[in-house]
Amino acid sequence: MIRKLLFIAWVLLGMINTSFAQTSDDAFKVPLKDVITQVENRYKVKIRYPEDLVKDRLVTYAGWRFRPSLEETLTNILASQDITFAKEGEGRYKLQNFQYHLKTPLQGKQQLEFLSAFYNDAASWEKRKAELKDCMLQALQLSPLPAKPRSQPIRSNKRIFNGYSVENVALEVLPGLYVSGSLYLPLKSKGKIPVILNPDGHFGDGRYRADAQYRCAVQAQMGAMAFSYDLFAWGESLLQFKPEDHRRALAQTIQALNGIRILDWMLSFKNADPKRVAITGGSGGGSQAMLITAIDPRITLSVPVVMLSSYHSGGCPCESGMGIHLCGGGTNNAEIAAMAAPKPQLFISDGKDWTQQVPEVEFPFVQRIYGFYGKQGMVENRHLPTEGHDYGVNKRLALYDFLAKHFKLNIKKVQDGSGKIDESKVTIEKYPAMYVFGPKGENLPSNAIKSFADLEKVFAESKRN
Repeated sequence: MIRKLLFIAWVLLGMINTSFAQTSDDAFKVPLKDVITQVENRYKVKIRYPEDLVKDRLVTYAGWRFRPSLEETLTNILASQDITFAKEGEGRYKLQNFQYHLKTPLQGKQQLEFLSAFYNDAASWEKRKAELKDCMLQALQLSPLPAKPRSQPIRSNKRIFNGYSVENVALEVLPGLYVSGSLYLPLKSKGKIPVILNPDGHFGDGRYRADAQYRCAVQAQMGAMAFSYDLFAWGESLLQFKPEDHRRALAQTIQALNGIRILDWMLSFKNADPKRVAITGGSGGGSQAMLITAIDPRITLSVPVVMLSSYHSGGCPCESGMGIHLCGGGTNNAEIAAMAAPKPQLFISDGKDWTQQVPEVEFPFVQRIYGFYGKQGMVENRHLPTEGHDYGVNKRLALYDFLAKHFKLNIKKVQDGSGKIDESKVTIEKYPAMYVFGPKGENLPSNAIKSFADLEKVFAESKRN
């Protein structure tokens, strides 16, 4: 009887404690919208947000989450809600859905300091690099590579301009999946010539925009073969997919595979020089430049533009959707870029995006790794503090100089009488001239797939073969 009474008392005590805990928690729950108002009043700032983002959300122990620092307070409050914030100006912030890829600049710097402790010489770095490469290929589902279609490239509408030609090209990357681009070739060349991949980035007008045409045409005028190509579900890829398909995780795999297949084709040219193979791109094209250099040993020089960052991985599933940044216990684009060492590499950064701290943070990190090989001089940084997120003329000029230096290209062919590089001899074309499949897509092959669901099936089947 006594035991029974003790058991009942123990159960009742547990119920009282549980009830008290629940009541206590509930007493300290505050609507997120009210907490935001408290933050605005306490720190004298203005915070904007979509109403749906905060509706019906509660913050537990809200009062205990405040700190002397505004941004630390916002982090403490919003982390519990999977919401992030961004500064828009002095005293102004905005709230946004959780961005899984994004860290703060300080967190990026701290991660590099943490990673640096894992390697102190070439041997320890090579071990880390091998681990990262293997994991990234597995994450991308490109180990082994899927079977390659046996079809020939589709080539059309060759145009002759001042010192170069342009031709529309489409390659079948998987059965029924095509990547479109523009092949730029020098009109006169002797012996082996360099190969340069130019993946497109997240800029308006895609590969048709003027800066992409300038960049590739000048590469050809200097004596290289250059290929500019679409992002997945951009440009002519929209004949097969919807725009929203670009923001699916598999897009990262397809874009990497596109680069590999294009390189396969370009290196099959009799005059292609396998010792001089480069890749350069801006923004999302810069992400591709770093990734493909890390996983494909055929790349011998890389120039990622406005993309090197320890705290920002791109923000698009086509750049981070397959989880490559989780490899090796956690990595970032600075460590991925360092996997190019000791090959020539130029980082072009600016003062108005996430590359603003490259000279002080990311570049020294990468240069240290080049130092393991005694090759610090093979990696450079061209920082443009007053410029923003683009592949503008000053960024292109830095590229041309770097290519001429390491690939022995004839830069004199693109210089004026005063020795300055002159892009004015490049012909900027209208969109239709650059379409592989015709103005309305009428020449798209009959076997072309027409949906993302079909792509998933084709990719899975190609992995089984």
